[in-house]
Amino acid sequence: MASDFQTYPILLVSLLLQLAGLVFAVLADPYVKRTHRIVMMMIVGAVLLLIGQDYAESLLELVYAVPSLRLLVSIAGYIIRPVIIVLFFYIVKEDRDYNFGWTLVAINAVVYLSALFTDIVFTIDASNTFRRGPLGFTCHIISAILLLQLLWISIREYGRIHKSNIIPIFNTLLIVGAVAADGFAYIEYVPVSWLTVCIVSCCVFYYIWLHLQFVYDYESQVQTEQRIQIMMSQIQPHFLFNTLSTIQSLCRIDPVKASDTVEKFGIYLRQNLESLDQTDLIPFEKELEHVKLYADIEMIRFPFITVEYFIEDRDFCLPTLSVQPLVENAIRHGVRIREDGLVTIRSWKDIDAHIITITDNGIGFDINAPEQKDRKHIGIRNVRERLEKMCGGTLTINSTIGEGTSVVISIPGGKETS
Repeated sequence: MASDFQTYPILLVSLLLQLAGLVFAVLADPYVKRTHRIVMMMIVGAVLLLIGQDYAESLLELVYAVPSLRLLVSIAGYIIRPVIIVLFFYIVKEDRDYNFGWTLVAINAVVYLSALFTDIVFTIDASNTFRRGPLGFTCHIISAILLLQLLWISIREYGRIHKSNIIPIFNTLLIVGAVAADGFAYIEYVPVSWLTVCIVSCCVFYYIWLHLQFVYDYESQVQTEQRIQIMMSQIQPHFLFNTLSTIQSLCRIDPVKASDTVEKFGIYLRQNLESLDQTDLIPFEKELEHVKLYADIEMIRFPFITVEYFIEDRDFCLPTLSVQPLVENAIRHGVRIREDGLVTIRSWKDIDAHIITITDNGIGFDINAPEQKDRKHIGIRNVRERLEKMCGGTLTINSTIGEGTSVVISIPGGKETS
């Protein structure tokens, strides 16, 4: 028994250190929402009461044997448990009113407070023996209903947001397992229950999940900003004005070609705008269509430029606006000064990758020179980052001043279209 009592401070210090670390992390983390911060502090407070209830009940039963005090701490424990579960609702999905959950919490509190006057829930007799009444499992039933609701909320959020939401689902199942362990694997003389240890761990896991959610949202925001930057680099004022001027000239000398150019230009603009909402990979065929629209317009404006296609592999996916910005760089910064400017686009299937190359016979540039913050370099950097993050692809550049540039995109062969 003495050795058992020696474990009490070790368990207590371990739990309190976890909660203290959690409080510090939540309060110091600027990316945790204010609502989540308040709810997490409320949960920590409730867990501290639960720890106090566990230790007080065990110590009072084993040492002091005071039935009236044990009655009070038991009532507090039964009331607190469902409250913690409902507070977990707000961690998973904070922008809702969980009136049903709070109604069950209120009913549970009223039922267990009746233990002060009746034995319908439970009683503790003069010999400090716990006796459960007809409504003694009210907390268990209400908690089970609330856990099912928590599991449903977690599963729904898992499908809607991100795979990191496996953590709320895991937490819910962990609580169920802890309740079962308390019922079937009770360890005598250990003051803290499996459920209390589990809830402390769940608080830590929920904080980790909240931070992962921020990281995911931040990455999504960065990708959106990248798409906006790329789209804006394609729809520059001078490109718009020059294209419209070209169409105006064609209206006088070749109305049919002018009409065709207007149609291509309209489709090109629409696809650029649609790319803002495109977060998944798209078929290479769709990206190639966008490339051809842009290249056709440029070849109308600059008849001395030729764009050739040698497409052997089409059955794969890649991020939207991956090839078109590179073709634009090749035309705008490479071959426009050539009397016979040539841009060649090739695709083929390697052993374990899909390969795309964009080569030009333009002026070239020094790839070892410090990277500049112009549209050309920003566009290349954004394309490279999105290839790496979204499909594990790579982008490499080889260039010789006065001879031209070659850009190679390699996409792992597993990214096939369905």
